[in-house]
Amino acid sequence: MASTLEERIQLVEERIKNACERSGRSRNEIQIIAVTKYVSLDTTKAVFEKGLRHLGENRWQVAQAKWEAISGSIVQETDEQPIWHFIGSLQTNKVKDVIGKFTYMHSLDRLSLAEAIDKRASQLGIVVPCFIQVNVSGEDSKQGLEPEQLFPFVEQLKRFTSIKPIGLMTMAPYEAEPEQTRTVFRALRELRDELQQRPAHPHTITHLSMGMSNDFDVAIEEGATWIRLGTILVGKEEE
Repeated sequence: MASTLEERIQLVEERIKNACERSGRSRNEIQIIAVTKYVSLDTTKAVFEKGLRHLGENRWQVAQAKWEAISGSIVQETDEQPIWHFIGSLQTNKVKDVIGKFTYMHSLDRLSLAEAIDKRASQLGIVVPCFIQVNVSGEDSKQGLEPEQLFPFVEQLKRFTSIKPIGLMTMAPYEAEPEQTRTVFRALRELRDELQQRPAHPHTITHLSMGMSNDFDVAIEEGATWIRLGTILVGKEEE
């Protein structure tokens, strides 16, 4: 792996470009979320200073010090502040800590969580863009709705006026050969396409949050619009 942050960014950009060329897509269609959960505050600041505006964390306990140091207020999408993405499973009792600080939620997977997000967002007077997490691979270790639960769930979301579903999210199994993840990413794209063909919600569900350090090239080829990159991009620091 490339040794410096600059080199890692350059390598990732080259791979994104190549994946886009192979699949006939534009680089502008892809957004990088730099997953900073395994790195320090200083490294997180450096990542943002290199132009990576979207930062991903999966636990408020870990993210809190970074958020307070870099942002410290309800996040607005400006060039001066990072845009935070909550990418982990969220317990309903932690919603009050997260909503209003993280702009995007990537793990909406149950009505009880939707209710808690909607209530907190309503109190703050904001609307929260959310990705619905789908367990396409069917692994017991993965969170998310089963594919057949997706359409009824989206129908139910219509009653939560402070939630804006903008896309679907999934995690593929770790495979030594990334090509083996293709069917998972393709299945999520097909679910997204079906949602667009027979809409179950007033908001158009457009985006696909899929692809991580091991398999983002394949995810892009299959339609990813947001990729979540940790080790390959920002590195990993030992505790």
